[in-house]
Amino acid sequence: MDYGQEEVDLFSAIALLTSSREIEAFLADLCTPAEVKAFVERWRVCQLLDRDASSYREIRESTGASLTTIGRVARFLRNEKHGGYRNLLKKIKQEK
Repeated sequence: MDYGQEEVDLFSAIALLTSSREIEAFLADLCTPAEVKAFVERWRVCQLLDRDASSYREIRESTGASLTTIGRVARFLRNEKHGGYRNLLKKIKQEK
């Protein structure tokens, strides 16, 4: 992606956070509850799609995510658009 310095500054600041508690506090200050909920929803969809355990409709029923959101997450996973989802899923699997 072609981001400007302000975006890079934000990403660098986030990288300094070292615990889930710090990230939680930062996101609570930075985002509205609805924005955090959207992040949670997308991440849950990502995890379910990675397991290949559910249909889109089952994922929608489980998460409340729209079919459009599920399709978008699936497209990013499938095409590895930026590699963000795959990278984090890989790191989590390596930790286990």
